[in-house]
Order: sequence, then structure tokens, then C-alpha cells
Amino acid sequence: MQLSGAEIVVQALIDEGVQYVFGYPGGSVLHIYDALFKQDRVKHILVRHEQGAAHAADGLARATGRCGVCLVTSGPGATNAVTGIATAYMDSIPLVCITGQVPTPVIGSDAFQEVDTVGITRPCVKHNFLVKDVRDLALTLRKAFYIATTGRPGPVVVDIPKDVTDPNVKIPYVYPREIRMRSYHPTEKGHPGQIKRALDLMLQAKRPVFYTGGGVVLGEASALLTELVRLSGYPITSTLMGLGAYPMTDPQFIGMLGMHGTYEANMAMHETDVLIAIGARFDDRVTGKIEHFCPHAKIIHIDVDPSSISKNVRVDVPVVGQVASVLAELVRLWKEQAPSAMGRPVAEWWDKIGEWRRVDCLHYDRASEKIKPQFAVETLYKVTGGDLYLTSDVGQHQMFAAQFYPFDKPRRWINSGGLGTMGFGLPAAMGVQLAFPEAQVACISGEASILMCIQEMATCKQYNLPIKVILLNNGYMGMVRQWQEFFYGSRYSHSYVDALPDFVKLAESFGHVGMRVERPADLEAAMTEAFAMKDRFVFLDVVVDPTENVYPMIVAGKGQHEMHLAPSLSERELA
Repeated sequence: MQLSGAEIVVQALIDEGVQYVFGYPGGSVLHIYDALFKQDRVKHILVRHEQGAAHAADGLARATGRCGVCLVTSGPGATNAVTGIATAYMDSIPLVCITGQVPTPVIGSDAFQEVDTVGITRPCVKHNFLVKDVRDLALTLRKAFYIATTGRPGPVVVDIPKDVTDPNVKIPYVYPREIRMRSYHPTEKGHPGQIKRALDLMLQAKRPVFYTGGGVVLGEASALLTELVRLSGYPITSTLMGLGAYPMTDPQFIGMLGMHGTYEANMAMHETDVLIAIGARFDDRVTGKIEHFCPHAKIIHIDVDPSSISKNVRVDVPVVGQVASVLAELVRLWKEQAPSAMGRPVAEWWDKIGEWRRVDCLHYDRASEKIKPQFAVETLYKVTGGDLYLTSDVGQHQMFAAQFYPFDKPRRWINSGGLGTMGFGLPAAMGVQLAFPEAQVACISGEASILMCIQEMATCKQYNLPIKVILLNNGYMGMVRQWQEFFYGSRYSHSYVDALPDFVKLAESFGHVGMRVERPADLEAAMTEAFAMKDRFVFLDVVVDPTENVYPMIVAGKGQHEMHLAPSLSERELA
């Protein structure tokens, strides 16, 4: 089969099983777009901004576990995609971003729409390539998908000069099935001795806690995690990225931990004597002040990425390997060696956790005449029955969703954790909806975040994507306002949004359904009506109490046991 470089790109996508490519055309990638036009196996989704292309590919990857793909042109096309690439990098999402580049003879001459894409993206990719010879193109693309999806996943950029895709230059096409890279050998199985050490420590624990992160979701290890947790009878907490890996409605789940985690989860972390960290990276939003983190604990850390081990917090028993493989071995050993699952010390530990739970740290005023954002999220759960793919933007609404929408399945909670990217939610929902056309997909957002990528409502119209946007509209950049209230003497410097559009009319101008809700009594009926419109994009503008804050909250420099609770529960910082 003799193919041009452009045809090689498209055929490689076919051979990788790629169904959707999200992109935006431009001069450097027109040969590729022409090759896309001539076939119908790979569907191209035309976004309205290259950031949206990367986020949509990212959303598809998070929901399916498959590698997302985006295609952008050189110069501003590539730089516009950088935010989406960095978002995927921070959350370890498999993504291949194909970028156009100026022809090889003029690289380095400041040609029209030339940027050093490899240099710009180097800090925020797992790897990147500049392909200067069409004969290297097929192998490079195969390497890109392999690197993106193995080990700790991440985004890979393939930068392709326009002359490499010249339709007049054709070469034999061979796409390698097996790939070997001398410098890249991700660990698959954990060391048996380390796994045995981890089990021995777990069985000695009197106050154990499972601390799980996004690596469990990415590693397709949710079922094994659930089995191990139930075998042990131990409590489990999760990071923002790990929600849904273990059923959140299960009694052994003690809530999300960290800056806006539950009182019981954070206190359990502070008091634990054995911490079993699985697919988590001990980031600052979880640990609080490092010196105060888990002061009494021996720490087990299971992760596929050896560079994450003892990076932020020194651990006692490291286990490097695929999470699913390590958990399978732990389950096997537990069944063989563990005597009774619940000894007296663990029962006492649950009694202590029960005391912390009675604090009711997520309490809010349910009798308010204003719509509380927490009530809006609870109503969303009631209307959807928990059967929802929920994407999120970044801010208070994101935290309220994490606290009040219990996910019982993995890959249902799609949000930007590490980078905290406003504008992520709507394009990510496009990727999810395309992957699962019959599923209920919603984006929860704030009026500041939604305006970041609002133009993607045109993409939703073009491809008939029946996404539901749940806008928690408080008239502020909510999380910025909360910090300004707490730490800047209520000086709301540029956090108030003075010029908001009429979101109902705006949605209608894009050809969608717009609805506005201002009273708690009207909310459930409005949401029910919105989700009953199975074939329509619905924008639900929910006016919420602008004074509501996210609690609990651990401020910078404090430990996990030093939480601010809602004023109705406590007027002081707990210590």
C-alpha cells in the first residue's frame, strides 16, 4: 500500500481504532484534512477553538479509557491547544495531539504561523516528536499511542511539517503492531516481596485507611479495589480524581479527603497508623502541610510511576507496578493468609470514625428561600438517579458536585483536577456524549467558567449533542470570592462578574433550549423537564445563593486536622 504522509496519518488512526478526531483546520494540516475528507472510518469533529479540541479528546479518554486524539494547525493552533494538553498531563490522561508545522526547509526562519511546538510543550507532555521524514511517520505515530497509553498515561504531541504530508510523495505503508523502545519499559507487575510486606503491614494495622486516587480509575482497577476494601473491612477515602473508583454510597467510604474533604476523612488520615495509598500522588490539596501529614502512619504506596514514590511524602513500603496487577495479588494473598477480617482494634477504629461522622460537616441550610448550590447538586442526583456522566468546570460548583453527587461507578466524574482548568467542562462533555450517545451527560459549571469555552455550544448544535448544562449562577467567581472573603478582608477585587449575558437567550441563539430557575420549589421540575428532552441540548441557568461557601476547608499551611467548618457548626478552627 503506497500512501502519502497525510494518508499515513489517517490510516494510522484507523489502525489504532480511533473513532473520533477533534480538530480545527489550518494551512499546515490541510493535506491531512484532505485525506480525512476522502474516507469515512475516522470521524472528524469540528470544534470552535483548539482548546476545545484537546478538552473534548480528553473527556472522551476519561470516560472510555481509550486514547483521545486532537488535530490542530501550526502556530496559534498549537499554542491554543497547550492548555488542554497541560490539563491532560496533570491528570495523566492518554492523549495524542497531532500538530501541523511549517515546511522543514523554513523551520527556524520565523515563518508564518511558526512556533517551536516541541519546545513549548516539552514541560507538559509525556513525550513529543518532530517528524522530519515521511518514512518515520508511521513508526512515530505508533510510538505516540504506545507511550500515551502505557505505564502512567499522558499526552504525546506529534509535530508534523507540511511537506512531510505532501500528497505527491508516497511510500510503502507498514504500521508496526509490536513496539519496542530501548529507553521506555513501564513496569507491569509489582515486586512479590514488596506486595507481601504491604499485606503484612495491613494486617498489623489498628487504624488503617485506604487512600485512593485517579490511578485506580486509569488502571481499570475499581472492581479489585472494591473487593480488597470489602475483604479488609477498612475505611476508604479518595481524592477528587479518584471519586467513583469505590462506590461512594457504600458505608465503608468516608468521603473525599483534602482541602474540601470531609471531616471524618481528614481526621482519619491524621490519626491513621497504616495508610494504604493506591494510585495517588500526595499532592498539596490532599496533604495540607507536609510536616503535619499522617504523623502516626506507616505508609504503603502502590503506583505505576516510580517517580511518584516518595516524591512529596516519604513512604515505608513502595510497590511499583500496574495498580490492577498489584491489587489482584493483594486480594489473592489476603484470601490465603488473612484470618478474620475485623479484629477488635479495627472495630474501635470504626467507632471513632462514627464520632467524626456525627459532626455532619456537609451541613447547609435546607430551609433557605434561595437555591443553595448543594441543594442543586442533590436535586441533580435525585433526578438522574445517579446514572449520569458529569463533567465539571473549576471552582465552587466543582467542589459541591464532588461532595454532594455520590458516584458509584468509575469514569462517570470527569473534571480537571491537577491543572484546575476553567472552560474544561463543556468540551469535555462533547467527547463523553460522542463516546456514549445514549447516555445522560451533563456539565456542571459556573457563569465564569462556562464563558471560557462557550463557543462550543455551536459544535454541540452541529453534531446534535444533547448535553445538559447545569449552571450554578452566583454572579461571582465563586472560589476566588470565597478566598477574598476569608483572607483579604472581603475585598472582592475583580471577582464579581458585572456583565453577564442572558444565558437563556444566549443558548437559544445557538439553537438550543434555555431555562432559568430562581426558586428552590421550581428546581426539581425544571431539571426533570430538561433531562426528559433526550434529543436536545438544554442550558439550565440556576440562580444560587451568592454567599454560600465550600466547607470544610483546610487553608494553606495547616494540617489535615485543622479544618474550617461551616459557621453553623463551629465558629472556630478545629484542632
